[in-house]
Amino acid sequence: MTAPNELRLLPWSGQGDKPCYLSTDDPAGFMSRLADNIEAVQLGTASGLLDEASEALDNQDTSIDEMRCLVKELTGALRDVFRVATSRGHLRSTSDPRESA
Repeated sequence: MTAPNELRLLPWSGQGDKPCYLSTDDPAGFMSRLADNIEAVQLGTASGLLDEASEALDNQDTSIDEMRCLVKELTGALRDVFRVATSRGHLRSTSDPRESA
């Protein structure tokens, strides 16, 4: 939940790769739920890529081109996960301390 007058960093970028923010204190609102769902997909994608990376590293037949493609995908996933972590960390630090007690 976003504290009053606080903005939630959304899990996607706007034009020019600029961050997008949501101003709401309604975690059940459409945009909040959409952001939660997209974050879940992004985290799931990152998890799948970690498994893929482990397999590729264990496979001596993995080509340089395959590794480059995987690194590119991992970079995008890491960017998404970092945005989710930043958003959730910010939400946690701005939430009502009485809620965590």
